[in-house]
Amino acid sequence: MGPAPKRLRVIVTRAVEQNEPLAARIEALGHEAVRCPLIALEPVGPEVVDLDGYDWVLVTSAYGAREFARRAHGDWPRVAAIGPATAAALREAGVEPAVVPHVSTQEGLLAELPRPAGRVLFVGAEGARRLPVDELGADFVPLYRTRQLRPQPPPDGDLVVLASSSAATALSALGLDLPAVSIGPETTRTAEAAGIRVVAEAEPHDLDGLIAAVSRAAL
Repeated sequence: MGPAPKRLRVIVTRAVEQNEPLAARIEALGHEAVRCPLIALEPVGPEVVDLDGYDWVLVTSAYGAREFARRAHGDWPRVAAIGPATAAALREAGVEPAVVPHVSTQEGLLAELPRPAGRVLFVGAEGARRLPVDELGADFVPLYRTRQLRPQPPPDGDLVVLASSSAATALSALGLDLPAVSIGPETTRTAEAAGIRVVAEAEPHDLDGLIAAVSRAAL
């Protein structure tokens, strides 16, 4: 029998709108969830997004999915969602995604998108990676921006969960020496480049993967 997992104070850094499901799952593991958003999400961009002429829409976050559903005008084309949480947000809006890749990254999404893809609309965060624009010539419409937060005093804990590159950048600005769990390779690269020690990466790159990574980090 292996060692029993330690009870940790786990800092959950997602935006307020996204924090609770992750915090609740961490508490269900027997850890203490320290709710400390390091980013805030703010709507930007056009109030109406015209879907006319598009063959595909690519959506890369649950928040973006909700903002897009609120603003979309016209008949929906086929939709690709980057992962399960994004797909669930689309389904809540009455849209069934045609593609949900096995690997929840832009690379994974593009690998499973049928080709030729035709005319593609990519919606997401202002300043997001634009691999679909580079690879497909997709149009890009920003729907929200991510703003970094600097909580005072800084959070105190044993482990921090990073669910985005933005959160990793915000954490680095606080100067805390804490081990981290990352949601995926892009967030890991950002964190490690900023000097953050990533001790586990989610696999798959979603909520279930984050919880599994927290469990591994607690051993």
